[in-house]
Amino acid sequence: MADFPAPADAVTEYAARAGWPAARTPAPRPETLAMPLRARVEALLSGELDAGTWRDEESRWTDHADARYRACVHRAAADAGTPPVRVGVKDTVDVAGFPTGLGLRFHRHHARASTPAVAGLPGRYAAVTAKVATTELNIGVGSGCLNPYAPHIDPGGSSTGTAVSVAAGICDIALGTDVLGSVRWPAGQCGTVGLRTTHDPALLDGVFPLSPPMDALGWVTRTADDLGYLWPLLGLDRLGPRQPAPGTPRIGVVAEVDGPDGTCGPVMRGALETALAHLESAGHRTAEVRLGELWEMRGPAWELCGRQAWDAYQLWRPWLNTELHETTRTALEVGAKVGDDRYAWILERLHACRRAADALFDSTGTDVWLLPLDPCPPPDVAAAGAKTSTIPSPGDPDYDRRVAYTPVASFTGLPALTLPVARDERGAPLCVQLVGRRHGERTLIGLARRLESAVGDLGFRPS
Repeated sequence: MADFPAPADAVTEYAARAGWPAARTPAPRPETLAMPLRARVEALLSGELDAGTWRDEESRWTDHADARYRACVHRAAADAGTPPVRVGVKDTVDVAGFPTGLGLRFHRHHARASTPAVAGLPGRYAAVTAKVATTELNIGVGSGCLNPYAPHIDPGGSSTGTAVSVAAGICDIALGTDVLGSVRWPAGQCGTVGLRTTHDPALLDGVFPLSPPMDALGWVTRTADDLGYLWPLLGLDRLGPRQPAPGTPRIGVVAEVDGPDGTCGPVMRGALETALAHLESAGHRTAEVRLGELWEMRGPAWELCGRQAWDAYQLWRPWLNTELHETTRTALEVGAKVGDDRYAWILERLHACRRAADALFDSTGTDVWLLPLDPCPPPDVAAAGAKTSTIPSPGDPDYDRRVAYTPVASFTGLPALTLPVARDERGAPLCVQLVGRRHGERTLIGLARRLESAVGDLGFRPS
């Protein structure tokens, strides 16, 4: 009778074949990935960097990084080649040739057409190389990803894989969705740069709807300089009209963050002061701005999202036919409590606030509003894992803190960009956000590049 291997030997052999030890041990990034993005792309296009070398080094690193940080749910076939710019797409956004899973364990569909944002990517420069992780239906808690720069820090909201794939060096730019901060939070908590674009329903074909009045595309890159380089190269500036860029944008510092419902802690106030000092040193004029009702509608924005998610759930649950995570159900139940009269009032105020936002920029003579990303530093993994719902409910003991600051851009439909300007004692990124005029993405990117240059290298590297 043949001898059988002991279980420990069989497991050890399997782990070695699967590369588990390497996946759990930090490995140095290959030189091709350590190069500045612009330099790498130009070297590939000119032939100075051999395409085969790039493909082999990138493939080995992506295998390692995805095993370690768990950002991807699907990757392009190896024989598809490796483009100069690798694009990741959130798994609630349709891309032809990839399944869409919506963050659910037991669902997938196969779209025949890609969402417009990626359908027009110039093939010479870029291609979608991965679908990346998300939480259930954009509202569940937890994606299974690990924060590459600060593993003890929660990697953030529903577009988690969008940020993690970029921070891990798996993608150069990744597309997510931002309803109430779903791109800005993970981008900020992973030490990357996140841009919520202007709300534009025409760009949302093939994007799973959560709250149609606030749904928006969002992009994540490693740095503001990378975003500025890729914005025209990939034709991302074709996605909507352009707001003329002012010569030297005037900055409005949002006053309400220091008010009784602002709840801005000293650490994030320090990050705001850091950004403000750099901008003033660069010659930007600053002024205090009070947002008034735009600020007060941050809580109702969450109610709107919850109610619309609940209404949508009544329609799509027969199609999806899958059991939802407890945290997803809890978030939906928050929306179910928003009555019809309250819902109608919030929608009416949304339209009024969008008109008021445009007028407020004009009346204050400002081009960009500056405020912290959040009232508090990023939470650690344990604290984030204790959450039972991503949607705060009026009456929660920490309601004012959880309502936070990201809904300012969401409720008004404005573009907003977040970037790190410091680190706390845990090594966690401390971020500010810049909110711009409608279709003012170029202004935000340019301002972020200057701020990033002034701040300098904060030392974020995959750990």
